Amino acid sequence: MRKPTMVDIYTFSRVSTKNKTKLLQIKEFLCQHQLTVDEDVEHFVVAYGTSQIIACGGIAGHVLKSIAVSPALQGTGFALKLMTELTNFAYEMGRFSLFLFTKPENIDLFRQCGFFLVDKVEPHIALLENSPNRLSIYCRQLQLLKIPGQKVGSIVMNANPFTLGHQYLIEQACEQCDWVHLFVVKAENKDFSYSDRMAMIKAGSKHLLNLTIHSGSDYIISRATFPSYFIKDQQVVNQSHTALDLSIFRHSIAPALGITHRFVGSEPICTVTRHYNQAMRRWLEEEGEQSSPITVVEIERSQQASQPISASRVRHLLKHFGVSAIADLVPKTTYSYLCQHYVELALQAPPQRLAV
Repeated sequence: MRKPTMVDIYTFSRVSTKNKTKLLQIKEFLCQHQLTVDEDVEHFVVAYGTSQIIACGGIAGHVLKSIAVSPALQGTGFALKLMTELTNFAYEMGRFSLFLFTKPENIDLFRQCGFFLVDKVEPHIALLENSPNRLSIYCRQLQLLKIPGQKVGSIVMNANPFTLGHQYLIEQACEQCDWVHLFVVKAENKDFSYSDRMAMIKAGSKHLLNLTIHSGSDYIISRATFPSYFIKDQQVVNQSHTALDLSIFRHSIAPALGITHRFVGSEPICTVTRHYNQAMRRWLEEEGEQSSPITVVEIERSQQASQPISASRVRHLLKHFGVSAIADLVPKTTYSYLCQHYVELALQAPPQRLAV
């Protein structure tokens, strides 16, 4: 009679990362596989053998990550069982469009689990999704908005909120290009919702006639392509995430729209954004790639009272002094929008004008 193995004796368990005791055990298991737990992971599916973890995988929003299987189980098909449990858990939470981070060497393994390559940066990272054509469909939709031109610019913008600095960057790009495509970061955040940010951008750029504003996407600075962007309070910079996000832009998005230039504002404050700007020159401009290079144009950051105009500065003033304190830092359209939609902040403002 065959002796039972780990493949025969196991149970799956769903573990919240709020369970610190079990999370510590998961971290120890992942450490053995040279993996860590990112701060955005909410849940784990864990496979337990008789007395220990034999496999696990994490869920962070629509992204599956921190996936590891005990070496003794590799080649047994157990990874497929783990991925089935993991994706079913995500589906139960209403998360159907899934992404997965792994090392390039594991691409074939996850293809067997129903995931397809989006892009990769050898030898560090690969991004897969549970659809063979979602990215290609998105790019075909972009092609319908392509405007012919010798110099076609692009901007990726969070605008949290939309400032005079953002407006100046767009105006400079439109002045220098035949057409400009502006992509708004899709992810929600605690300060201004995506719909609020989109409304402020549209209001502050409606005078520009050679501009297309695109809705947010999972393929441009999203929690799927660039998760470390969204934990920059800790100034965490993952070079692999940066490279992957820019690689997708160069290989898939830019060709769909005929983009030749990428415009950015200089960044004297935020470490993550400054690093991203620097990385653009390597991943977008260098020859030798399978797609045409994209010229990076850095526009000097606008200033007010000898200080750079930044969204973080505006948020600080809003929080502590109210809407009246930001009048010199944002377009009239943004100021009007905030006065209308954030009256409670205006009530906090002192009656006198602040020197900022």
